Amino acid sequence: MPDATLRIGELARRSGVSADLLRAWERRYGLLEPTRTAAGYRLYSADDEARVRSMRAHLADGLSAAEAARLAREATASAAPNGAAPADLAGALWSALDSFDDAGAQAAFDRLVAAFSTEAVVEKAILPYLRALGDRWRDGDASVAQEHFATGLLRARLLGLARGWDRGAGPRALLACPPGEHHDLGLIILGLALRDRGWRVTFLGPDTPIETLAAAADQLAPDVVVLSSLAREPLVAAEAEIARMASSRSVLLAGPGADAELAERARARLLTGGPLDAAAGVPV
Repeated sequence: MPDATLRIGELARRSGVSADLLRAWERRYGLLEPTRTAAGYRLYSADDEARVRSMRAHLADGLSAAEAARLAREATASAAPNGAAPADLAGALWSALDSFDDAGAQAAFDRLVAAFSTEAVVEKAILPYLRALGDRWRDGDASVAQEHFATGLLRARLLGLARGWDRGAGPRALLACPPGEHHDLGLIILGLALRDRGWRVTFLGPDTPIETLAAAADQLAPDVVVLSSLAREPLVAAEAEIARMASSRSVLLAGPGADAELAERARARLLTGGPLDAAAGVPV
């Protein structure tokens, strides 16, 4: 078992589940396995956090609490045998996604999130698969159906991990894709990475009208607004509106569609690199 270092309040913050509910899951379903300090305080491990995240994902899929807890416990028990790295388990996920095997992909995803941090799963399993899938699609070796199936399943599971990511007392980030941009997986990953860094995240998703984004920003007063796009054209088309919004608040541009010239014209700041690097570059 990994070293137990988390107090229940920190586990609640990181997992997005209240301390009262965590105690209930521990008491009713044996989901958590805390150790005790000499003073009698409970401490929780990375395995405990992984089981909580896995249970949340199963609950989001409509399973009963008892069944969700059973699957979460089994996933932790079976994951990463003999100290396997995330890449060792990623192959099962990739194979299932390529084969349109929903049940297999769900089980493989469960094993990954039960054994490793969200960032490790994203870095070692999800982002490499998405890059390879994009290359294969470009070369004609992957079908549109494969791309839709894989991205749809991964999007749903990542959003399951994101439930409650607006809780807490940290700074707030408002995330959206501009009008015409329908691919938001990278933005979801960026949001998860921000959540793990203590941010509260409000996510508007793909194809968001700039006036809608601006209205939400006026209501929420976020510390930063992040616009992400795979393609450059949606950002260029919204450049004037982005500049108006950036005149009164901090606006950041992310994704392959953003570049330094466009960010400067739109009075925004550019976030470089992939979604994990971009999250690390968001100013606190």
